[in-house]
Amino acid sequence: MASSEWNVSQVRNIGISAHIDSGKTTLTERILFYTGRIHAIHDVRGKDGVGAKMDSMELERERGITIQSAATKAHWKDTEINIIDTPGHVDFTIEVERALRVLDGAILVLCGVAGVQSQSITVDRQMRRYNVPRIAFVNKCDRSGANPFRVCEALHEKLRLNSVMAQIPIGLEDKLEGVIDLVAMKAYYNRGDNGETIEVTDIPADMMDDALKYRKELVGKAADFDDDLAEKFLMEEEPTTEELQNAIRKGVLALQLCPVFCGSAYKNKGVQPLLDAVTAYLPTPTDIQNEGLDLDKNEEKVDLATDSEKPLVALAFKLEDGRFGQLTYMRIYQGTLKKGEFIINTSNEKKIKVPRLVYMHSDEMEDIEEAKAGDIVAVFGIDCASGDTFTDGTVNIAMTSMHVPNAVISLAVAPKEKSGAANFSKALQKFRKEDPTFRVHRDEESNETIISGMGELHLEVYIERMKREFKCEVVAGAPQVAYRETIGQAAAFDYTHKKQTGGSGQFAKVIGEIRPLEVDPDSETIYKFNDKIVGGRIPKEFIPACDKGFQEQMAKGTLIGAPVVGVEVDLTDGAYHDVDSSEMAFRICAMAAFRQAYEKAKPTALEPLMKLQTSAPEEFQGNVMGQINQRRGIIGGTNTIEGFVTVDAEVPLSEMFGYSTDLRSATQGKGEFTMEFSRYAAAPRNIQDELAKEYQKKRAEENK
Repeated sequence: MASSEWNVSQVRNIGISAHIDSGKTTLTERILFYTGRIHAIHDVRGKDGVGAKMDSMELERERGITIQSAATKAHWKDTEINIIDTPGHVDFTIEVERALRVLDGAILVLCGVAGVQSQSITVDRQMRRYNVPRIAFVNKCDRSGANPFRVCEALHEKLRLNSVMAQIPIGLEDKLEGVIDLVAMKAYYNRGDNGETIEVTDIPADMMDDALKYRKELVGKAADFDDDLAEKFLMEEEPTTEELQNAIRKGVLALQLCPVFCGSAYKNKGVQPLLDAVTAYLPTPTDIQNEGLDLDKNEEKVDLATDSEKPLVALAFKLEDGRFGQLTYMRIYQGTLKKGEFIINTSNEKKIKVPRLVYMHSDEMEDIEEAKAGDIVAVFGIDCASGDTFTDGTVNIAMTSMHVPNAVISLAVAPKEKSGAANFSKALQKFRKEDPTFRVHRDEESNETIISGMGELHLEVYIERMKREFKCEVVAGAPQVAYRETIGQAAAFDYTHKKQTGGSGQFAKVIGEIRPLEVDPDSETIYKFNDKIVGGRIPKEFIPACDKGFQEQMAKGTLIGAPVVGVEVDLTDGAYHDVDSSEMAFRICAMAAFRQAYEKAKPTALEPLMKLQTSAPEEFQGNVMGQINQRRGIIGGTNTIEGFVTVDAEVPLSEMFGYSTDLRSATQGKGEFTMEFSRYAAAPRNIQDELAKEYQKKRAEENK
C-alpha cells in the first residue's frame, strides 16, 4: 500500500438491510465464504446445528433471526469491505438505525417473491434519513413465483426510487442458472459445489433481445448523470463499460439512481457479481460528506475530512459486553487511532487510554496496532455510552446524534428469587447502555421496576437474555401500553398560591391559558411555553420555575395518569411578594394552575396505533381480515401475489397482545405479520372511560 490515499479509496463500509426473512444473513454468509473469511457454509436454519457465522448469539440461532447487528471485515479482489449485517425485525430498529448512521453505503435486500414489504419501507426511510446511497439485490430468485422485474417496478412505485435493472436472471425459479450483467454484456454462471467458480461467457442467443432491451433502459437512466454518455445515447453510439460504470456510480452517489441486481444467496448464484457492484458503485469513505458539531463554537457545523493526518474524530456507535469486558464499536471519521494512546470522550471530557484495538469478525477478533480514517474497529476496556464521540484532545467536536424512536410498550419486571436482585440490576444496566430504545424506570407509586421497548419481541428477548447471560429468572407483569393524554380546547387559569406559617411564607400568582399545540406530526415537540409577562408582573428569575412547574405537572395527567402531550402554555400575568415569593412557590403555583385549567380543557386519552402488515395464503383472507376488524383495526389495502395475500392495516397496540398465536391458529401456522408504531390517536369513548375508571380506582387504593 503505497500511500494512505490509495488505501482509503479501496475501503467500502456497507450495511445489509432488509425486511425479515429476505435472506440478509444468508447473503452475508456467502460473501464471507467467497471472500475467504470462512471456509464452510452454514445456513441460518441449517441442519448441522452450527448456524450462520453472523448470528453468534445462541438466541439468534434458535429463533433463526438476527437480533444484534454483527460487524465483519472481508477482502474482495483488492478492496477491503467492512460489512454490518442488521436485523430485519422492527423491534430491533435501533440496530439498523445506528449501523446506517456510520455506514457509507448499503445493499437493500429484497425477496424475489414478496418484493417490497413493510420493513423494506422502514429501512428505506432510515437510509434517506442518513443519506445513504444504496444498490438493491433481489434475492431468492430460485423460489417459485420469483420475479425480479416486478420487484424493480415495486421499488419505483412504493419507495419512489429511480430503480433500473443492472442485471437480468438467466432462467427463474428452479431453472435459475446465473445472471447477465448489462454493463459488461456478459453472462455469469456459478460452477462448483458451492458456486465458488465463476464462468464468464457470451450472452445466450435466446436472451440477447431481452438483454439489449434492458441495457438500453439502463444506459438511458445512467445518461442523466453524465453528459458524454448522454451524447452517445442520443447518437445511438455504444458506450464503453467504464463510461457506463462511472455514470451509474455518479447516480448512486447522488442518491438518484438505484441499480437492481439479482440472484439467490442460498443457491450460491449472483453473489460475486454483487461484490463487484459494491466495489464499482458504492462510495468510498472520501466520497461521503461527514459533519461534526464544534462544541467550542456553539455547536457550529464543521466538515470532517477522511484524512489520517488530521486530528482524531471517532464515534462509538454500538456497545457489547463480551467475555473480556465492554467492547465498543467505533467508526473513525478523521485522524488515526493507535493502541496505547490517550483519547478524550467529548460528552464528559474524560481522558481514556486505548488498551486494545481489534478488527471484528462477528464474534472473533484480530488485534491491530492502529486504525485510520474511514475504518470501523472495536476497542476493549473503555467505558462510554452509545453515541459518544472521541477525539485526541486537540479539537472539541461531537458527531450529530442519531434518531431514537420512543418506546411503545412496557412491562413490570422483578427477579423471581431475592438472591437474583444483584444480577437483575446488573443486567438492566448493561442492556440500557447497549440499547437506547430499551428504557428502565421505577414507578414511584407501585414501587415496581418498569422496562419499556419497541414491541413484545424486543422485551421478550431481553427477559430471555437475563435468564441465560445473568442466570436470573424474571417474573413479568402484563404488558402495559404507553398511553398519552392531550387537551381538546383552550382553557384559562388564574391561581394564587399562599401559605402562611411561622416566619416567611410562600406566595405566587399566575394567570394565563393552555391550548392545544399545533405541530407538524413528524416533529418531536410536545410542549411549548410562551412568556408574555410585561412590566415585571412576575420577576424574570421566577419565569423558569413556572415553566418547570407546568412541565412537571404534564408528566402525569389527571384523566388516566399518562403523560400529557401537545399543550401550549401562555403565561400572561401574575403577582409576587417581595419576601414570600420564591422559585419553589412559583413552581407549586404553576403545577396547581395547570391542574385547574386542565380539567376544563376537555382532556382526552390517546392510544398508540400500529402499522400492521399481515400475509397469509389467499384461502385465509377472510379469517385474517375478520381478526383485524375484531381488534378495532382499519384495513388500508390488500394485495395478492402468487397465492399469498398481504393486508395493510392500522390497529391499536392495546388490541394486539397475543395476536401471533391467534393468527397462527387461524391460518394453520402459515400466516406472518410485522408491526411498527405509526402514530397516536384519540381512544374511543368507552375505552377512555374504562382507563379513567381504572386510574381512579388505583388512586383510591393508594390514598387508603
